[in-house]
Amino acid sequence: MANLNEMHNYMNKKLLITGAVFGVIGIILGAFAAHGLKELVSEGSLQSFETGVRYQMYHAFLLLILGSVNVIPEKAKKMIYILIVVGVLFFSGSIYGLATNALTSVDFTKIALITPLGGLLLIVVWLIMFINFLKLKVDN
Repeated sequence: MANLNEMHNYMNKKLLITGAVFGVIGIILGAFAAHGLKELVSEGSLQSFETGVRYQMYHAFLLLILGSVNVIPEKAKKMIYILIVVGVLFFSGSIYGLATNALTSVDFTKIALITPLGGLLLIVVWLIMFINFLKLKVDN
């Protein structure tokens, strides 16, 4: 039983650490957008960048919550973890690149199709949680 408990604690720690890292990076990128990026890109690009930050922060909080509760099974937590990490990297990461495309020599428009894929992965995360919540047993 200790082995299963250790695995559960390890997954929760991984969720918490990743949530904290996403949060720190989100705050730094948000401050960068508000203070450094504002003068360098169009208003539309700035709004897109801020959308990437907002969704990264939503999912940072979700990781922190998931790492703090035990109502979601371990297997689902692992799947959710992977989908959030990949989803945020694809969705927010590609938005960061596209919003700052004019500032770099890299043409981020070639990766624009991963933005909706990242968004789809994040939607799947919420559906997995919804399904797992429906399966919860409730004592009367």
